[in-house]
Amino acid sequence: MVAVAIEDDVLVVGGGLAGLTAALAAADTGARVRLISHKRSTLRHASGLIDVLGYGPDGRGPLVDPFEALESLPETHPYARVGSEIVREALHFFDAVVGDAYGGCHTTANALVPTADGTVKPTARYPASVAAGLASDARATLLVGFETVTDLNAPLVAAGLEASGVPFPVRGETVPFPGGLRDDATRTRYARALDQDERVEAGSVRVRTALAEAIRSLLRPADRRLGLPALLGLENAAVVRRDLEERLGVAVFELPTGPPSLPGERLERLLFDALEAAGVRVTTGVPVVDFETESDDPTRIARVFVDRNGARVPHRAYEYVLATGGLVGKGIRSSRAGVREPVFGCPVAHPDERIEWSAAAPFGEHAFARFGLETDGWLRPLETDGSPVFANLRAAGAVLGGYDFPAECSGSGVSLATGYAAGREAGLEVSA
Repeated sequence: MVAVAIEDDVLVVGGGLAGLTAALAAADTGARVRLISHKRSTLRHASGLIDVLGYGPDGRGPLVDPFEALESLPETHPYARVGSEIVREALHFFDAVVGDAYGGCHTTANALVPTADGTVKPTARYPASVAAGLASDARATLLVGFETVTDLNAPLVAAGLEASGVPFPVRGETVPFPGGLRDDATRTRYARALDQDERVEAGSVRVRTALAEAIRSLLRPADRRLGLPALLGLENAAVVRRDLEERLGVAVFELPTGPPSLPGERLERLLFDALEAAGVRVTTGVPVVDFETESDDPTRIARVFVDRNGARVPHRAYEYVLATGGLVGKGIRSSRAGVREPVFGCPVAHPDERIEWSAAAPFGEHAFARFGLETDGWLRPLETDGSPVFANLRAAGAVLGGYDFPAECSGSGVSLATGYAAGREAGLEVSA
């Protein structure tokens, strides 16, 4: 007996920034949308920054205005496929979704955000929690790290920022985090302590008070900004930051750190709240394991099957969006036999000789960094002869090829722009 398929207008496969944006954009057209994700969103591993283009493909940068450089990108680049106006539209769409939780919507220029690596990163949109720390601000800055949070060495970060030529005096100090948390406590444990303003070691003093007192003795009269690791709350992050600012009399900001990322998790929550408000159905924890084409038209996907505890559950839609990620997210897979896209079997262009997949120099132009699907202007994956693999399939995000997002600082921007374009086109196709 064949199970009756669960039906929607648009089905998005993948729960990262590209997939979430695609689902929201499709729902915005009035389509009935479902998002299927095998794993939890990768946003918790990301910085929470939304980059458009920080460096040109030739390494030029950091770029002041990313849009000036978009026009010179090669035609295989995802931005060239969708066009600069769609990139602008996608940013405006993002701005409307996240509201005042993010800054940067007033300009097309990149902002320079200090990071826990002691560098500055060019980005188009940034969480409100990092806004006071922008490198364009000349106010004297104190960075404070915690002894048990090892991925922010405040003195080392301050030295790195000074060496990079930031226009403000900066120094770093390290203090113990009040409250006697375990040395291996997670970021969310620190955030929860600050969110709830827990008592310090069962005493009467609260953790925010104790933290402010520990930092107060380190502040100098000239200091106007305080940078802390990005763990200042999850549920009440704005409240925690404002509380510390009022106690210390300086602007407080977070420095983005490595995964797990609380700014990334905050963004994930914002987007999933938006999905719920838009009526998008979300199915998580199940992989798409197979698909079938229409019996009378093999160029169209009829339905996909997800594995739910060993049972193959069919889902049917009019349009599909593939946003499963790249090599790291396993949306593109490699083996000795070659490189492949595992869900729909879309071809991935790559050199036959594995030795040609990478360059000799560690920071050379590695071919594998650009592995992914080639698409047409409607983001439909293409066969080797240039024809669409399926008429009703679009792709978005890191599953696309033709760009090196770590080198360009363009990963989240490409995910946002192509997710928006793929979702919108899929939704509009339903109503056409």
